[in-house]
Amino acid sequence: MGVRLRRLREERNLTQTAVARALGISNSYLSQIEQNQRPLTVPLLLKLNAAFGVDVQFFSEDEEGRLISDVREALTEGGAEQVSTAELRELALNMPVVGRALVALHRKSRQSADRAEAMALKLGEDFSGDAPARMPFEQVRDFFYARRNHIAELDDAAERLYEAAGLKPRLVRPGLEAWLAQRHGVRVIVDEAETVQRRFDPVNRTLHVSPFTKQGQQAFQMAMQLAFLEAGETIDGLILGADARDRETRDLLRIGLAQYFAGAVLLPYAIFLKQAEAFAYDIVRLGRHFGVGFETVCHRLSTLQRPGAQGVPFFFVRVDRAGNISKRQSATDFHFSRVGGSCPLWNVYEAFTQPGRVLTQMAQMPDGRTYLWIARTVGAPEPAYGAPGKTFAIGLGCDIRHASRLVYSQGLNLGDLAAATPIGAGCKVCERPACPQRAFPPIGRALLIDPDRSAATPYPSAALR
Repeated sequence: MGVRLRRLREERNLTQTAVARALGISNSYLSQIEQNQRPLTVPLLLKLNAAFGVDVQFFSEDEEGRLISDVREALTEGGAEQVSTAELRELALNMPVVGRALVALHRKSRQSADRAEAMALKLGEDFSGDAPARMPFEQVRDFFYARRNHIAELDDAAERLYEAAGLKPRLVRPGLEAWLAQRHGVRVIVDEAETVQRRFDPVNRTLHVSPFTKQGQQAFQMAMQLAFLEAGETIDGLILGADARDRETRDLLRIGLAQYFAGAVLLPYAIFLKQAEAFAYDIVRLGRHFGVGFETVCHRLSTLQRPGAQGVPFFFVRVDRAGNISKRQSATDFHFSRVGGSCPLWNVYEAFTQPGRVLTQMAQMPDGRTYLWIARTVGAPEPAYGAPGKTFAIGLGCDIRHASRLVYSQGLNLGDLAAATPIGAGCKVCERPACPQRAFPPIGRALLIDPDRSAATPYPSAALR
């Protein structure tokens, strides 16, 4: 509080003597308060308010906390090196005007980037411009997007491994365990003391997997380890071609490629595509046939873009209850907005209200493109009493012209596009003028503000400028 009192005095060009006299204390007492050696008591705060008209909220720690949070966000999104909480607090205490200026600049920059991306999306172009540098996970996501979520080199390598190891559906786990032992001298240990799903000890040649995961998940972790042991050179070549310049991006990309390889081993391309067509892309049946989970099947379905042997081009997304998108892959040109979240009318959020049930939705974007979406929750229960579990909703979608190939189109009138739910990429870039669920005003449009009229639609706006 002393720092703020001193700043207040300096901003008003007051001497210590003048403030001390107004508060009825000595100069030395005031000096001790400004040096944080004595507390600024409530009676003194009231005297400050009476003498100088100072709002006591000026001395609130909540205001300092808000500024610290805002500055941390600005510096983090701006790509600055990590700043400690102590340094942020020092800035908020001693130079709050500078802190607020940083926050204002950051918000202005973010608004400009949002507007530029919104305009680029409307023109059907990729956004780069002068936006802040992409985070490592964004660079990895864009790598897969640029390849239409299909890595042919890893699919080919996975099929060769599947055949060489003599793997069969629902028997992949024991087959991979035997292959690791025979080919690489690696012993698989199911360790109840293990706190992670997979841990490889290269010295003792042991692979520790958690017993608290399903057989398909254990097989996935084994296949992921085989990605590093057998497809390492292929993965290194892909990383080199990606021009990933920082170590964190390269490491994340290496893990992403290893996960792609693991999924391709459990669900080899040709065999999986044939079965998917035979089952009319029934996700539950495919999971039961191959012994893997719902999410694994959905993720694999979004990768079937081999030239000459293409499956339905799907979009894959995983979200949590708060609307955060933790995974998103697109085999075609569907755009997941980075601006302002996703659409609340999308059935992927409705899935949380009906856990475990597969929901279908015909959804139409503002440009008239219509899609069939499948959504269902996945997750894991709490590992122990009092420990949090995890729940996500998986969304899998395709263009309506492919919907007839899916079992999920049964009972739907695919020709009645008027029955489709109107959704958008995200409120800030959505062009729909009359959406009752709008959370943000659209970028690039002037708001129609009328104090004499209350509209049912939030943020009524004018035509695009």
